[in-house]
Amino acid sequence: MSARWPNVNLGELLAKSDETIEPEPSTEYAEITVRLWGKGVVLRGMVTGAQVAAQRRYVARRGQFILSRIDARNGAMGLVPPDLDGAIVSNDFPLFRIAEARLLPAYLGWLCKTNAFVEECRRASEGTTNRVRLQEDKFLARKIHLPPAPEQERIVSRINDLTVRIQEARQLRETAARETDALLFTRIGQVFAQIAKTSVPRSFGSFSPHVTSGPRNWAKHYDRGGLRFYRAQDIGISGEILDDSKMFVAPPPGAQGRSALLEEGDLMLVITGATVGRVSVFRYGLEPGFVSQHVAICRLPQADVYPEYALWGLRGPDGQAQLLGQRYGQGKPGLNLANIRFLSLPFPSLPEQRRIIR
Repeated sequence: MSARWPNVNLGELLAKSDETIEPEPSTEYAEITVRLWGKGVVLRGMVTGAQVAAQRRYVARRGQFILSRIDARNGAMGLVPPDLDGAIVSNDFPLFRIAEARLLPAYLGWLCKTNAFVEECRRASEGTTNRVRLQEDKFLARKIHLPPAPEQERIVSRINDLTVRIQEARQLRETAARETDALLFTRIGQVFAQIAKTSVPRSFGSFSPHVTSGPRNWAKHYDRGGLRFYRAQDIGISGEILDDSKMFVAPPPGAQGRSALLEEGDLMLVITGATVGRVSVFRYGLEPGFVSQHVAICRLPQADVYPEYALWGLRGPDGQAQLLGQRYGQGKPGLNLANIRFLSLPFPSLPEQRRIIR
């Protein structure tokens, strides 16, 4: 069917928005960012005019099309939602008005999530390995199949219907997953309670571990060409590492922060914020990198401790009770490094730890 639709340059359908403001130093502004792989346009945070490095910022309007010069080739694009109307962006996020008489914004919103559209953005990106950028002229010269407006409306309606069904199925799956997690949580408690009958609990500090957190004020060192920067939001509730909003840093010269460089087998513990107590293991195959100041490293000697065993112990009822029971503060709860050394688990022999995890 698409063969009957004309090929149209994006430049005929999109017009660059040039609305800018000069932020007032004492005024607070919403700032936008765009997630990878079609995950949407979201609030990056609130900033004052004094915090904005450039003198001028572009103003986003609801329904405009926005993309990231750096990551359009990785699906970072979408429509500005109504609640971010009037937010600001830097020149790294070009904004476009849509010729709505020919291209429905909702249709473009779905189209830009397709592999074919992302591939067009990849072809319009040029540069060296660490400096690849979308070239606007090449992007606007790319062509898309453009169905008539009634067909666009039919396609959007069909996708929306499917989205509702998918969401319903996802909710059922999430309910089943929560029930499974609850059963697993109970079973972990039973297993470690049984282990404690034959193995005396031992504090982490008794192993003389390397315990540290990440360096402060490294946001200024963000660099797509650097190493992975593991933050609190990158550690999932089930101990998984999340990749939907990865950040990278190019550390400054010298030894600053080098102790926070991860090694295989390190425990990674969230020590600040709403997700205090989440824990993971830095496993083989993960991207080399550092932890942020909100994540602690606990490096136990692997001649005595199997990292996956320690992970399951901390994810269990007793481990979580220890982690959450030591939190301090109300508005922004946290743990300190001494709290981590006080953690304790029953540690049988290393072969037995491995057998238990299997």
